[in-house]
Amino acid sequence: MSNQTELDRLLDEAERQPFAGWDFSWLAGRVQVERLPWDFDARVAEAARRSPDLLDMGTGGGERVSRLPVLPARTVATEGWPPNAPIAARRLRPLGISVVQVDGAPDNVDQEPGDLAGRPGGERHGGLPFRRASFHLVTSRHEAFVAAEVARVLVPGGRFLTQQIAFPWADDFSRLLDLPVPPAPPRRWDLALAVAQVEVAGLTVVASGEGQERWTFLDVGALAWYLKAVSWGIAGFSITDARPRLARLHARIESDGPLVVRLPHFWLGARKPLAV
Repeated sequence: MSNQTELDRLLDEAERQPFAGWDFSWLAGRVQVERLPWDFDARVAEAARRSPDLLDMGTGGGERVSRLPVLPARTVATEGWPPNAPIAARRLRPLGISVVQVDGAPDNVDQEPGDLAGRPGGERHGGLPFRRASFHLVTSRHEAFVAAEVARVLVPGGRFLTQQIAFPWADDFSRLLDLPVPPAPPRRWDLALAVAQVEVAGLTVVASGEGQERWTFLDVGALAWYLKAVSWGIAGFSITDARPRLARLHARIESDGPLVVRLPHFWLGARKPLAV
């Protein structure tokens, strides 16, 4: 089989393969991931095992919460991306998990510490449609959040666990595609900013960490599909438009081996004080 035919097969397959919810299982066997120095899923599972209730923010298609070994008696998931809400409902409602579609929060990097739901811009975004002190445990995996809303729905003594992708997570992809690396914004979404937002909201950070995932793409189809799925990573990315650049990367893989990118992450755990 010629290189061109193999390239066409890989890219055409990536173009046809859909992406739904937050399901990256299609990459199994095509991407090797060097994990972070912590296991966020294990932390969530341990906290959920001991909690009477759980709010999972930005559940995607419900993939992660559906795999918890023990579900709290009352578990609720929110999702802000309309196409994902019915996917999550089909997966989670048979497990007794309610799914609530919400207006997603503004990106945290665009929020000032102390912002309430609805700021900036004058429209209400990021509000949680639950009463004050509704949950003992709130989780957010790669989902924007308004810290004041998280604090509001937590009971005194309740816990907030979040894992986030930090800035500049897409730079390695830009370099691979020979695209200009976007200029650094006025401030970065990182652990320091997250801690500031959470603490101003009245929560106490009790644990945190920073690290990098190392993703090794074994074929260019896997890379193309990933960039198509996370369309916010490379603005305007399409497999058709990027085909010449992807062809060069295909040749590079065949001559030099797989492509490696680094994805910076951080996590934090916080508690709401008992006396509020």
